Amino acid sequence: MALCLAQRGLNVVLVARRRSLLEDLSAELSENYKIQTRVIDADLTGNAAVEGVLSAINDLEIGLFIACAGFGTAGRLIDSDIEQELNMLDVNCRTVLMMSHYFGRRFANQRRGGIVLMSSLLAFQGVPLSANYAATKAYIQSLAEGIYMELLPLGVDVIASAPGPIHTGFATRANMKMSLALKPASVAQATLDALGKRATVRPGWLSKFLEVSLTILPRWGRVRAMGQVMKGMTQHQSSSPNLTSVEPV
Repeated sequence: MALCLAQRGLNVVLVARRRSLLEDLSAELSENYKIQTRVIDADLTGNAAVEGVLSAINDLEIGLFIACAGFGTAGRLIDSDIEQELNMLDVNCRTVLMMSHYFGRRFANQRRGGIVLMSSLLAFQGVPLSANYAATKAYIQSLAEGIYMELLPLGVDVIASAPGPIHTGFATRANMKMSLALKPASVAQATLDALGKRATVRPGWLSKFLEVSLTILPRWGRVRAMGQVMKGMTQHQSSSPNLTSVEPV
């Protein structure tokens, strides 16, 4: 996302945990695209960290907020570490809510701005072997759809980006194998191009294909189908169970 923004001549604030990587990216963008950058290293798992980030950018004129921070887990929920699952709720939901609230108010007051929230193709039904992560993305999808309608009359554009797998460090942290992952640049380009035109964009052919193919299924069928997709991504994990079809009564 930062690269695509820099290519469009926009100054960027870079926020992530690893400062050294941020500084390298900052130097690259400044040198290649002659833009200004600000680096903020923060672990976004608590209120204090989020408030620190917002304080650090309060002096800047900002017109676009992109919520890219997040992580996932894969495997049976009962086999996971509960603290990690709770941290994921903080980063994927609580932090996004706090920042969306802040920037939503700020952009509404200035009568212009844009908010990009990262949803997922997993956001549209429950997903076995990624139950909590899919639930966090369902929250983001619903939040984006709601504030899209609230902020549109105030001159603020909101979009949920719901891609399939992306080539980032996500798969390693979640212990997943993603053979059909998208390039980050293609997701960023599609998302930014759709901002201001619709409430949700589905970058990549896989997300679009699943949108069409799963629509005809009842919800329990979509849950089972996505469970089989996740099984293929996590079958190298020794704890991955066989998934059976149970139709709800």
